[in-house]
Amino acid sequence: MRRPKTELKLQMIEDEKKHVVKANFQVFDLSKAGTSLELEIFEQQPRASRRKIGTVIIGRGSLTWVKGGAHTGKRIPWSRFAEVMEWGIVR
Repeated sequence: MRRPKTELKLQMIEDEKKHVVKANFQVFDLSKAGTSLELEIFEQQPRASRRKIGTVIIGRGSLTWVKGGAHTGKRIPWSRFAEVMEWGIVR
């Protein structure tokens, strides 16, 4: 028995997944420091063997990238991030 086309498309989409993202959103007061959105990015693997690629912390003044096993990250001000997105300049 053949599968319907929509079922085949859904299977293709599931096969293309490469990453899993877990979110942690802390809102004490949107106008205060310490408010952030933390996104942990993992490889799409069974949970026991999943490797953490890194963490993106989005705050009011900047975003920070922390590599998988690192404890400190690279802080990028929003103005610099906008420049990178517009011009593709990566340093």
